[in-house]
Amino acid sequence: MYEDPVTATAAMVDIYSKLRDTGILTGLSTGASVNFGMYADELVYFGSGVEPGLAFTNNILPASSITADYWNQSYHQVYCANAVIEGIQKSSSLSISNKNQLIGEALFVRALVHFYLVNIYGGIPYITTTDYEQNRLEKRIPTDEVYSHIIGDLNLAASLLSDQYVSQERVRPNRSAVYALLARTYLYNQQWAEAADAASAVLNNQAYTLENDLDQTFLKESRSTIFQFMPKLDGNNTDEGTSFIFISGSSSFVALSAELINSFQTGDQRRSHWIRAVTEGADTWYHSFKYKQNSNTGSSEEYSIVFRIAEQYLIRAEARARQGDLIGAKEDLNKVRNTAGLANTPAITANEIITAVLSERRFEFFTEYGHRFFDLKRTGQLDAVLSITKPGWETTDQLWPLPETELIANPLLGSQNPGY
Repeated sequence: MYEDPVTATAAMVDIYSKLRDTGILTGLSTGASVNFGMYADELVYFGSGVEPGLAFTNNILPASSITADYWNQSYHQVYCANAVIEGIQKSSSLSISNKNQLIGEALFVRALVHFYLVNIYGGIPYITTTDYEQNRLEKRIPTDEVYSHIIGDLNLAASLLSDQYVSQERVRPNRSAVYALLARTYLYNQQWAEAADAASAVLNNQAYTLENDLDQTFLKESRSTIFQFMPKLDGNNTDEGTSFIFISGSSSFVALSAELINSFQTGDQRRSHWIRAVTEGADTWYHSFKYKQNSNTGSSEEYSIVFRIAEQYLIRAEARARQGDLIGAKEDLNKVRNTAGLANTPAITANEIITAVLSERRFEFFTEYGHRFFDLKRTGQLDAVLSITKPGWETTDQLWPLPETELIANPLLGSQNPGY
């Protein structure tokens, strides 16, 4: 497989299909956009099944299928990335440029999946081989060590990939996609200078710009997109559209929470462009309307966007504010606010600006891969916010339980996360 560029590339592309269709990053109702929207305060669950509603009620258990699915699918995706790396490294016929591209992409995927795993479960094994005898006895390592491995993989990936995309549709990562994840990782790890530098590396690429028309942001040709998943079939659109859009209250699986809806500032165009109301009689529900298609349109119009440029502005704004560069922080924050139709921020002090950035992230990234939950968690606000909006919230809910079957299969994983 790895002696031919066509089949080697097919192996790598298949991993993106796995990321799109299964595990944490899928846009289906089982993915992070839905589950962590429910787990935080973005979504209200209206379904009838007990298991799908566990995230909403904060009742994830070690034996729950959702935690096992995230763990197993994620490590399978990591295994596939490691298989590509090992296969390419052993190849004797692929060109250096082909090898660099494919290994760089696989390192990016490996880092991306581990990033979500560590933020969901805390300390985890960082897997870098396909040797199952070694992997089945791997130990959990602390969060800071996981971040160190992620940063190492991403720095190596950045050295291997180019600024140019190998696909015009931005469905395979380039160096900017790597720096986008690197900036997020540094931010979460409180490495402010490094986060600002990595975000700047993306923002300095003139291929990206904020879309002035918010309805253009989630189209497949959006100039703000850094990396996205292509639908399975031509004419299909995103699974997110299928998961969030509904036409009547009785057909809804999840709806946006009233608390989120009522928190938007007057004049925020994201409220009118990215949210749609569904009214029946005296009742009104709201759903995420970032993706506007939930059926086949003949030719695909929307792809699932994983990274986009607005995040990089807000990462750099927060990182700059935390370093004392208040002018630069406000400039970045205001770019996102102005695009949403809002005036410049009134924030003055560093703390005010940081608070304003975190608020902006809430309205910019709702129902996108759990940003809200992870922002509350990394800034130590989970208890203060969710203890009010989520009945039964407990401090130990900040981490999900490790799958019971994994702890039994590998005693070296250690004890279960607290509270389970």
